Amino acid sequence: MAVIRIQEENSVLDEPEYIRTFLAPHGIQYDHWPVAGRMGDQASAEEILEAYAPEIEQLKSRGGYVTADVIDVTPEVPNLQAMLDRFNKEHTHAEDEVRFIVKGSGLFHIHPEGANVFSIEVQEGDLINVPAGTRHWFDLCPARAIRAIRLFREKAGWTPEYTESGIASSYEPLCLGLSYLQGNQRRIEAAISLA
Repeated sequence: MAVIRIQEENSVLDEPEYIRTFLAPHGIQYDHWPVAGRMGDQASAEEILEAYAPEIEQLKSRGGYVTADVIDVTPEVPNLQAMLDRFNKEHTHAEDEVRFIVKGSGLFHIHPEGANVFSIEVQEGDLINVPAGTRHWFDLCPARAIRAIRLFREKAGWTPEYTESGIASSYEPLCLGLSYLQGNQRRIEAAISLA
C-alpha cells in the first residue's frame, strides 16, 4: 500500500481511505489493485497488459488515454542514473502521469500550489494519477527497481518541463515501505546486540 509523508508536519498516512481523501483536493487519484496470482513473476510486458486489460480499458475510457505500456527498471538498466536524473528534479507534464505498480516501489514528491510538499511512496498494487501541470518529481526507492503499467493520451510519453526551482534538493528520497521497516529492524537488532 502507498505511504504519504508530509515532512513539514512530521506526519505519515498509510490507510487507503485517508490517502484518497488527502489526495483528492490535489486532483490526484489513488487506487489499489490486487497483484497476487494475476501473473507470474517473470511475466512479459504483453502478459502484464493482458492480465490487467479490463482495468486498463476502464482507465482509457474514463481518462481519454490511448496507449498503455510497461516500464521495467532494474539496477542493471544501462545509464540508469541518467534516466532517473530526468525525473528527480521538479517538473510538470502536459498530460497526466498514470502508473500502476506491478512490482517494486518508487517515490513521487508533489508540490501543490500554496501547500506543503508531500511524498507518495507507491508500491506493488498501487495506481496513481498525477494530473497534468502538477509540480512533482520522482525517485526510485533503494532497491532501484520498479515495474509499472503506464497510460498516455499521446503516444510519445511524458516530456518533463522543469520548473528550475531547485526545491527537490531539499527533500531526501526517503521510502517508508517494507524495505525501510526491515532496514530499521536490522539497525535496532544490531544496536541491541551491542548493548
